[in-house]
Amino acid sequence: MDQQLAVFIAVAEHQSFSQAAKQLHLTQSAVSQHIKSFEKEIGATLLERTNKYVRLNQAGKVVYQHCIEIKNLYGRMQRIVDDLTNHAAGPLKIGASYTFGEYALPLLIAKLHQLFPEVEPVVTIGNTAHIVEFVKNNQLDIGIVEGHVKESRSLTIEAFAEDEMVVVGAADRQTDSADPAELAEQLWVCREHGSGTREAAEVVFRQLGMTPARMLTFSSTQAIKQAVESGLGLTLLSKLAIQKEIEYGTLKVIKVDGLPYKRTFSTVRVSAFQTKALQEFLRLLMRKFSKFCF
Repeated sequence: MDQQLAVFIAVAEHQSFSQAAKQLHLTQSAVSQHIKSFEKEIGATLLERTNKYVRLNQAGKVVYQHCIEIKNLYGRMQRIVDDLTNHAAGPLKIGASYTFGEYALPLLIAKLHQLFPEVEPVVTIGNTAHIVEFVKNNQLDIGIVEGHVKESRSLTIEAFAEDEMVVVGAADRQTDSADPAELAEQLWVCREHGSGTREAAEVVFRQLGMTPARMLTFSSTQAIKQAVESGLGLTLLSKLAIQKEIEYGTLKVIKVDGLPYKRTFSTVRVSAFQTKALQEFLRLLMRKFSKFCF
């Protein structure tokens, strides 16, 4: 980007020649010279200067907005060129449903950062329905969701891993197994509608031919685990989400005929165009989790 534009943006944002000089690693006199040259080129004074402050005048505000647009366009151009030269860099907007987003994605992001430090992941965690909607609206480059996703012409949906769902109870629960009649009498702690985990629970209830007599709804898997640990009731969760609790002995799997229930994790995308950053992320995801069962 042109040096004069960079200097003008820095002065406008810091409202200070000295702070702009510090940010850009220039002398204050060099910053002043760049501003004078820029104002001469534009043909107007852009800054109000006093001993107390430096701030944009009306013309300066107009020029500043256009400078920001030029800066953004320059950044976009650079990312495209980087992609053409096989250089993975720049922002990557990733969305994930709670189970994968909280228990698998952090390790994946750490590996991505290790291999491609110039990629800048921006992660959004939400339930499956919300993540799919964000992808449809182009607010995310990719979504990673659990369970069923309604087919759509605008979406590319690809399953990449299998997940196992099990009934979970407190570690001090007296019995390690249960039949459908016993399960129906229990209080169930479940995720909210729109969640892939809630969808899985409802499928399991139908498969077992039971309807829970009592149910509480939580929007957080972590909160559900803590509630079940305290003995509040039972839940259905991914094995991926309870690995530490099983290891530490605070939760246990309740054996039920016909379980575990298996579902898939899938990627969801809209655009056929993939930046180099997205390509490398997908390659890492598939290499780590393809044909993997949690």
